[in-house]
Amino acid sequence: MRNAGVKPLASNWALVRWMVSLGLKHPRQCLLVLALNLAILSLSLSGLTLTGLGVDVLRKAVDPAAPAPRGPFGLTAPESWDPFWVMVALAGMIVAFATVRTVFRYKTATATSGLIQRVLIELRSSVYDKMQRLSFHFFDANQTGSLINRASSDATGIANFAEMALIQIVVLTITLGVFLVYMLHLHVGLTLAGVATTPIMAIATALYSRTVRPAHEENRRLYDELLLKLTENVQGQHVVKGFGLQEAENEKFENANLALRFQQRWLFMRTAFFSSSLDFITHLNLTVVLLYGGYIVIAHRGEPNPPLTPGLLLVFSSLLGQFSAQVLAVTNLANSIQANLTAAGRVKEVLDAKVDIQSAPDAVALPKARGAVKFENVTFGYNGGEPVLRDVSFEVEAGQCLAILGATGAGKSSLLSMIPRFYDPVAGRVFIDGHDARQIKLDDLRRNIGLVFQESFLFSNTVAANIAFGNPSATRAMIESAAKVAAAHDFIMDLPQGYDTVVGEYGSSLSGGQRQRLAIARAVLLEPAILILDDATAAIDPETEHEILQAMDNAMKGRTTFVVAHRLSTLRRADKVIVLEGGRIIETGTHEELIRYDGLYRRVAKLQVVDQESLEIMRARAWYEGQSDTPLLHKDDLT
Repeated sequence: MRNAGVKPLASNWALVRWMVSLGLKHPRQCLLVLALNLAILSLSLSGLTLTGLGVDVLRKAVDPAAPAPRGPFGLTAPESWDPFWVMVALAGMIVAFATVRTVFRYKTATATSGLIQRVLIELRSSVYDKMQRLSFHFFDANQTGSLINRASSDATGIANFAEMALIQIVVLTITLGVFLVYMLHLHVGLTLAGVATTPIMAIATALYSRTVRPAHEENRRLYDELLLKLTENVQGQHVVKGFGLQEAENEKFENANLALRFQQRWLFMRTAFFSSSLDFITHLNLTVVLLYGGYIVIAHRGEPNPPLTPGLLLVFSSLLGQFSAQVLAVTNLANSIQANLTAAGRVKEVLDAKVDIQSAPDAVALPKARGAVKFENVTFGYNGGEPVLRDVSFEVEAGQCLAILGATGAGKSSLLSMIPRFYDPVAGRVFIDGHDARQIKLDDLRRNIGLVFQESFLFSNTVAANIAFGNPSATRAMIESAAKVAAAHDFIMDLPQGYDTVVGEYGSSLSGGQRQRLAIARAVLLEPAILILDDATAAIDPETEHEILQAMDNAMKGRTTFVVAHRLSTLRRADKVIVLEGGRIIETGTHEELIRYDGLYRRVAKLQVVDQESLEIMRARAWYEGQSDTPLLHKDDLT
């Protein structure tokens, strides 16, 4: 089943045209590399021609009765020259050509590398940019390892192919044509004998390329799985070590590694067999040329103007050898093309993926929202599946706090994701300040919304940079002010470098409560009209909860706030509470109203009162015995 949000793989020709177009964006660099390659070809042929002429000069010097040296295309040495000085002149020209060819090869390598890097950087930037604009539907449907692989190794393969498609194919085509014309000029019959098997090799290459494509697709899939297992293991090391499953995880990774290895070995063996078979055929061609060419030389020995001389036969054999090498290069190129076509198809899926969530053409600007939110008969399901929200309607005035209670899977996070348009409703509408959210410019909408998730993600950067992530131009005073609102300033100042302390990957050097307070500071710094707190205290211990609640109280002042919560300490702070079950609102009201009604809210509250009383007894005992300085909660917190 094809991933949602992506188009099927394009046809081979469409992919080739697309990859060629990547290189054509840099026509000057392409022409430079092409010109250098053609110059190298000309110099190589010139050196080969001079070598053949030198052989005939030596033959004439040893045997005066031998025919006069005759190079291809009428190239001959003056008869008045001594053979020694002719050889010196030929050797000097060969050295000169080789020197120039060496310089050109260096220039070609640097120019080609520069072209590949240009294409690679632009392609990776395009993929990365597209990922920033794709909706959550796309990321729900594609594995992390696959996306990383497409932006890295797949993009590298495409960049290499862009160079091959534009340069190597053109150079190989011209080279084969020049070699063929040169050989026909030397001897037509010998040429036909030498290239007789070329059509067979071309047909075999086409059949091989067609059959090997699925193997390359399977190879990329297995590599995706390997990368996914590696990524998940690195991210989940605490869980792996906590359950003592290192050996089991090693076995899983080893199995994935072996599956990739066996598949690659099968692919390499198939490729090696094919290349070796073609190489064997090319050597048979050389054998035919030596036998047939030797026969022509011997048959016409003693003639003043033979159709073929030993020197010309040497040139012809070398030309055929290089011609065969170019044919083999074409077959290897065909194999690389198949691998890169697979990579191209995977990257093209990302670039062609539909951007579901974007600003409407007639979207209105909303630089500063008031914060009024209204849900009107909203129904939503993921990827066209069973609805997780059903006909949800409610209204929150600007500056009010709405708490959302519900069991796992009730639709709480899905409801909140409608507000910043992470997803759009299947039916119904979400209004912000009286505007349909789909008619507001997306950037304006999201700049008016601050988000704090249950598990706050921090970047491997300084504390200050993490707080200022949504507003990189914020001053240090603004950052510190937001941290104070989030009750984070004091613990930040206790860090080794204060606000300049690097928190480490995912914020692993901080506690859960510290990460949450930084996330609240990050949201507050935007000065949003709407604040979304998605169960921000769920993973926090009761001791830390008091600090987080204080930070939340500070952050909620003057803002429309949506709070997903299960603890009474959070729910009691809301102006209104809605209770979700099965994607529907089953209860609505204030804490005082819902606690009197015999429903889900009251049952949850009763369970928490019992647990809280037990906790208070333990706290009181610890305080009495001097083991804790934590003040007791007031009895009002239990009602």
